Amino acid sequence: MNNKVLAGGAYVIVLLFFLLWRIPVVQFDFGEERYYLKEKEFTLQWIHSVEKEEWLEFYERDGDSLLLTETKFKTYGAGVPSDGEIISSEDGYVHMKIGRLFTEMNLTVSENAQTTIITAEEEIPLYEYTEDYELVTIKIEFIHLWDYARRNKL
Repeated sequence: MNNKVLAGGAYVIVLLFFLLWRIPVVQFDFGEERYYLKEKEFTLQWIHSVEKEEWLEFYERDGDSLLLTETKFKTYGAGVPSDGEIISSEDGYVHMKIGRLFTEMNLTVSENAQTTIITAEEEIPLYEYTEDYELVTIKIEFIHLWDYARRNKL
């Protein structure tokens, strides 16, 4: 009888763990679909519409916000931040330390810009998951483990 009680108690604890435990994810909301990125850091990469040069922004989860830590671009032009600290580099890019928090970001994705998410594990071409010029909302969510397991992941 003690083994049954012990096994039942362990089952209840595991069940409660899955019912109550939430994990932080970066949520990409495509309107009718949501995708989750579990990684703590990611890079947003695209081709700038005016300069036609690659642009990269480096983000990390910071509590319930996204922290833009750095941006990297080849030429100064339209939309370039002017208040960041320049980080010296030898790779042909201007590196700028930013340190700006966002609770939510709205991103228009297009095939022209080739909007892509880069993680330590993979590159995810967002423009292949959306219609051209579709709006994608990016924010931090805390979701249950079962939601993460059954939902789409990028």
